[in-house]
Amino acid sequence: MLNKKVNYIGLLFTCSLFLIGCKQKPTEFNDNVLAFGTFIDVSLINLTTEQSERVMEKIRADFKYFHYAFHPFKAGPMGRVNSLLAATGEFTANPSLIPLIEKSKLYNRQSQGLFNPAIGKLIKLWGYHEELTPQGPAPDDQAIKRLLKQNPSMQSITMRGVRLNNTNSAVQLDFGGIAKGYALDVVMQHLKEMGVHNASINTGGDLKVIGQGANGSWNIGIKDPAGGVLASLVAYDGEAVFTSGDYERFFIDAGKRYHHILDPRTGYPAQNSQSVTVVHHNATLADAAATALFIAGPKSWLAIAKSMNIQQAMLVDRKGKIHITQALHDRIQFRKPDLDISIVSIP
Repeated sequence: MLNKKVNYIGLLFTCSLFLIGCKQKPTEFNDNVLAFGTFIDVSLINLTTEQSERVMEKIRADFKYFHYAFHPFKAGPMGRVNSLLAATGEFTANPSLIPLIEKSKLYNRQSQGLFNPAIGKLIKLWGYHEELTPQGPAPDDQAIKRLLKQNPSMQSITMRGVRLNNTNSAVQLDFGGIAKGYALDVVMQHLKEMGVHNASINTGGDLKVIGQGANGSWNIGIKDPAGGVLASLVAYDGEAVFTSGDYERFFIDAGKRYHHILDPRTGYPAQNSQSVTVVHHNATLADAAATALFIAGPKSWLAIAKSMNIQQAMLVDRKGKIHITQALHDRIQFRKPDLDISIVSIP
């Protein structure tokens, strides 16, 4: 009887070793969604196929709605708001737009006007209001100056619940610099409510993660404006990584290159940065801040980072020099040799 007991315990021990040695790698489900003019890559970890497909249905529905609701000129909630803004006065906006407008007003103030979704007419003048990149030519300089003279600003809009009031007919909203970040925050919250604990959503290079990846961490590559991968970092639970770059959308006219990130002070593409990367738990803020810091350029980006509560950011200036905050430098891994790197501190 004793021998039988010993053999039984030994069998249990052997089975335990077998299970430990053969522990399965976490399953990974990958799919994509077309929205905001790009393919959005989704990775879901440790879900059954049935669960993953149900989650993907929700993700597709969310992005389909955001793509429809946030388009500045097509028929839909944002298109209606823009038509009413042109008439000035007070009106009721679709409730789905209110959080985005509120955040845009806040980030507009914090960025000292550099993040300015109210310049929709200027963006349209350049042709960057459509999903396809324009072919040029560059708009007439006088037309640009006439728009700037009218000073379109988010601060021309006041809010009372779902009621908006606009005092400047030049204001036209274009949320291209914040919509993806806001959508990621909302979609990730929906995933958590559905019981998803590990996922990554990548909207054409800008992304947010929750939990862990199939290999235990989310290893994120940061693009070099000159081509290839400049650096990588591990993104932690709930973090978003957003990059604004002059290489994303541009056209060439008369031998000059015009990218899509417009400086609201000059009406022309910002000239002193090639890319800016921001890491933050708030994807909406990271999206807006990446645009604002790009426009600010190396001379004033730290002051804007401070006012927008950004601690982890990296700017590649037009000469290729890398300016990086200490907080981001402490965790980033550069993938190219002989880089000109300046580690800076937020004032």
